[in-house]
Amino acid sequence: MSLLRKLLSELVGYVQGIFTNPVTHSRKFINGIVDFFKGIFLGLGANFIIRALIDAINGISELISDLLFYKTIYKIVGIFATRKFKPAENQHKYAILVAARNEEAVIGQLIDSIRQQDYPAELVDIYVVADNCDEDDKTAEVSRQMGAICYERHDMEHRTKGFALQYLVECIRRDVGIDAYEGYFIFDADNLLKRDFISRMNDAFDAGEKIITSYRNTKNFDDNWISASYGVHWLRTVRSEHRPRSLFRLATRIQGTGFLFAWEVIKDGWNYTSLTEDRAFCADAVANGYKISYNNEAEFYDEQPVDMKTAWVQRVRWAKGHLQAFTETGPQLAKHIFVTGGAANRPEVTGNKPLSKGKRFLNNIRLRFMSFDMLSIVYPRAIPTLIKKIVVYGLRVSLILMGTMTVRTWFCPDIIEEGLRFFGIDPIFKAPLEACLMLALFTFTWTIYTYVQGIIVAAYIYIIEHRRIMKIKWYKKVWFCLTFPIFDIIGKLAMYVALFRRVEWKPTPHNAGITLDELDKKL
Repeated sequence: MSLLRKLLSELVGYVQGIFTNPVTHSRKFINGIVDFFKGIFLGLGANFIIRALIDAINGISELISDLLFYKTIYKIVGIFATRKFKPAENQHKYAILVAARNEEAVIGQLIDSIRQQDYPAELVDIYVVADNCDEDDKTAEVSRQMGAICYERHDMEHRTKGFALQYLVECIRRDVGIDAYEGYFIFDADNLLKRDFISRMNDAFDAGEKIITSYRNTKNFDDNWISASYGVHWLRTVRSEHRPRSLFRLATRIQGTGFLFAWEVIKDGWNYTSLTEDRAFCADAVANGYKISYNNEAEFYDEQPVDMKTAWVQRVRWAKGHLQAFTETGPQLAKHIFVTGGAANRPEVTGNKPLSKGKRFLNNIRLRFMSFDMLSIVYPRAIPTLIKKIVVYGLRVSLILMGTMTVRTWFCPDIIEEGLRFFGIDPIFKAPLEACLMLALFTFTWTIYTYVQGIIVAAYIYIIEHRRIMKIKWYKKVWFCLTFPIFDIIGKLAMYVALFRRVEWKPTPHNAGITLDELDKKL
């Protein structure tokens, strides 16, 4: 009984903290700023000013964390539930868009998996843009032989996937009209579709969803720890983001491939040509009032990199595109938190359905939250977090060197003090050494803590998704769990590098020409 009381007490305290912490940390930030300027103008000394600045920085950092508390709810809900769709009453006409550069090794398997769908073939047309392919590459030839409509594009100045899709959409507009199809799928050339993929996506589309993403599995999961880490990364997103957001009728994010959208979304063209066109597409869609749903029953596979060089180049490109998406769409999303301009109830978004005042009001509230939620996705948190740590650590070290703060007031000092005493360090060097050792020990402890968290996340994914992940020997799974945190570390390093480096789009090579039948045998 006492244990139950304790658990209830902890739960009540957590709920109270949800509402009181933002206020507390806002006051901490404001008071810190006020004290900082008070210290400057009244000459209250460096010690007072530095402490006030630390409080202000910590206050704003803690406030941001408070505002994102709801993502914990996402993670919990994602364990148990997702949105389900009833079988469709109508079969809609779709176009499939594929941007391919030097993909002759895999494009045939993708088209073949599309031809094997249990959906009426006459309602699905395949469009491929062979984009800046080498002279000896046969992507266009293979695509046409297998019945796809293929356009060839040669423009080395505009080489991103977004420019290729823009060209392909304009070709369709010119030749058949953009409204010739009710919806458009986007796939990468290395993808393979389960035989009921289009049917399951049609269920969601027929339910009125305008943008839908799907379950992204990995066809070379067991190649090595790099491909396995990518696979876990995609499934982590499924569990912690796609499932709960779709259940709550919010906007999740698409991730480059395996998604469907209504033709109205691109009636003015495909305008997303940055390094990560998917993030820009998501942010723009939400800013225009669209939800982005997810169908857990629609499953496809793609190929992941297996060498560090390719993975690093791709992660830096992702990071640069992440930064671009934030600068390009962040202001619009921030604006829609406060002013929606009627975007939530536009006819394209609501399907021309008459809405009551209550429904229109709720749609506005939902759009405001979706805008905040999507802003949290495109917000490059790793950058300000690193800057905050460097600044705060530096300020605390300066207080220690000034003799106005000890290690004991910030971080557990026992190991440091005992070490200094054991080696008989001269008191004149005590403060500098304490500061350096304190910083090193804190950094080491936090790194270990986050690394272990990554291992637990990977183990959780292997357990909860075991029915859909291909058969992998247990000792390989253990190794993949132990190495998965490196994937996240690489992502953070890539973000820091992308902040200063000029990045050009480069295609990720695909060589795993596995067929759907061969993949079925591995599952």
